[in-house]
Amino acid sequence: MFSWKDLNCEHKDLIHDVAYDWYGHRLATCSSDQYVKIWDMDPDTGEWKMSSSWKTHSGSVWKVTWAHPEFGQILGTCSFDRTAAVWEESPPGTWVRKTNLVDSRTSVTDIKFAPRQYGLLLATCSADGVVRIYEAPDVMNLSQWSLQHEIPCKTTCSCLAWNPSSPKSAPLLAVGSDDSASSSLPKVFIFQYNESHRCWIKVESFSHVSEPVHDLAFAPNPNTESGYEVRLAGQYDDHGSTVWRVCWNVTGTILASSGDDGYVRLWKCNYLDNWRCVAILKGDVNKRAIPNFKSNNMKL
Repeated sequence: MFSWKDLNCEHKDLIHDVAYDWYGHRLATCSSDQYVKIWDMDPDTGEWKMSSSWKTHSGSVWKVTWAHPEFGQILGTCSFDRTAAVWEESPPGTWVRKTNLVDSRTSVTDIKFAPRQYGLLLATCSADGVVRIYEAPDVMNLSQWSLQHEIPCKTTCSCLAWNPSSPKSAPLLAVGSDDSASSSLPKVFIFQYNESHRCWIKVESFSHVSEPVHDLAFAPNPNTESGYEVRLAGQYDDHGSTVWRVCWNVTGTILASSGDDGYVRLWKCNYLDNWRCVAILKGDVNKRAIPNFKSNNMKL
């Protein structure tokens, strides 16, 4: 059974993103009020308490992301103010801006740290249609980040995702677009790093995705081989509205989606390789999860 904790985030404007740390014991939120807030879970009571709150940008903060804990307590943020920033907690409860990334000429729409096997890499994408890959050559000096690659996508970029299961020699990066000007252009691209050419190469584009894309997520699967095949496994309209976020559980067996209908829906693949909505969570702490056995809005 699912349980809820009602968290008053105390933001003064729209909340655009929430992110758990690696262990799920810390939570970061960001908002149009230009603030980021950090919440820590009390291990004894399970209650969430705010430990930090600070102004991070001069515009709306779109995304916040945690680096792997082996690199320390590190956050990345991106904003409408055309910048991305890296923050480090030192001492506990105090977050210090270590660098400000100012290469974009338009709003920076997403930011993600790479899986730890690639080192301390950071990817950003922006409304000008460029994905940028940064690297911290010395993990002990987070004030120094070098721009390693710029990947032109030729369309507005809205979101990105690293594949956590791809081999160290050939990382994969997916990029989504929310450009609604042309429905004929692909909205999802996959890029792979080519070690011999030392550059990122577009290896896939999804022609069957024509609507604006707001989020992407690779399912974790550590046993995946180096090859891959892209196919449409399912398409669903259960939310009946814009879907803003998708997220996998740690085993890659359950997918959560949230939409403008105010619900979080949990999806699971059955023995016939068909995805079904197995539970619906309402944004109301007084209501329980609703098992769903009737969902069959599948378009393959």
